[in-house]
Amino acid sequence: MKIYITGISGFLSINLVRFLLQQGYTDIAGIDLVDFDYPERDQIEFLQGDIRDEAALRRSMAGADVVIHTAAALPLYTPEEIYSTEVTGTRLVLQTAQALGVQRMIHISSTAVYGVPDHHPLYETDEMIGVGPYGKAKIQAEAACQEMRDMGLCVTVLRPKSFVGPERLGVFAIFYEWASDGKNFPMIGNGNNRYQLLDVEDLCRAIEACMTLPEEKVNTTFNIAATEFTTMKQDYQAVLDEAGFGKRIVTFPAGPVILVLRILDALKLSPLYPWIYETAAKDSFVSVEKAQKQLGYQPVYSNQEAMVRNYQWYLANREKLQESHESGVTHRVPWKQKALKWVKVFF
Repeated sequence: MKIYITGISGFLSINLVRFLLQQGYTDIAGIDLVDFDYPERDQIEFLQGDIRDEAALRRSMAGADVVIHTAAALPLYTPEEIYSTEVTGTRLVLQTAQALGVQRMIHISSTAVYGVPDHHPLYETDEMIGVGPYGKAKIQAEAACQEMRDMGLCVTVLRPKSFVGPERLGVFAIFYEWASDGKNFPMIGNGNNRYQLLDVEDLCRAIEACMTLPEEKVNTTFNIAATEFTTMKQDYQAVLDEAGFGKRIVTFPAGPVILVLRILDALKLSPLYPWIYETAAKDSFVSVEKAQKQLGYQPVYSNQEAMVRNYQWYLANREKLQESHESGVTHRVPWKQKALKWVKVFF
């Protein structure tokens, strides 16, 4: 089986590459705008290129049996970049896969397609009302998947909750830095809401199931998430407990904090994008019953275990991360703390 991965240099994909290699898969190829600068470079076929470039896609996808489409522009990108990557790029990946005779495609979507719902848990059949350019683009990308599914291509759509694990930085790097520096950590709202996460290794197991199970089981859409989670305050406190400084999660009323963050956002000083701070104090969890029944999906890690595992990886790599001074808007690098760097002194 030849496996082709778009966005292969990203956080999910490097974990997926390592997982697949451990499972004995040896024919792995992929494409990414960013160089694949991991130790596994000599074990894969890599093309540094753009999924919006049909020639690059055809050249690097040739001979693939399965395409795993992880490439995406995250919410901090411009609306134009999000649309061209999520929608135009996904359509081109689907069309190229069909033209090259790929047997099946696995599209990594997001639970952002549900928007800010009025009930929980969320099921795959619930209405899609994505918020902002990212959520709306993900809905359009799923529509393109359905169109190609109707034309005969086996297309699995996975909607994972926010996932963490080795190599994950992004917004979580801010929290992990505070924890490792012995700081209390501020939380929007009272922290009693339930916010489901996912360990990246559990997502990799779900992807492998979709690669190997019969087509009639996987040619559909699945939520993927942890099944064991408590409140946000309890789950995040597990990391502060692991840090060992006796620090606590400090909660603040959601309304005033969100207002301040909106102002900071307008001034380009907010470390968080609106989707995060507008939903951080709300419940957010999905049902994974369908994946359990059809994929045999049984996650290994709870919210707390996933976050602690990610934090331990951060500690092991913190010195290297600090030396690189790298930051940005992807999950591979820490996000800038912006206004939080001044707030930190009070915690």
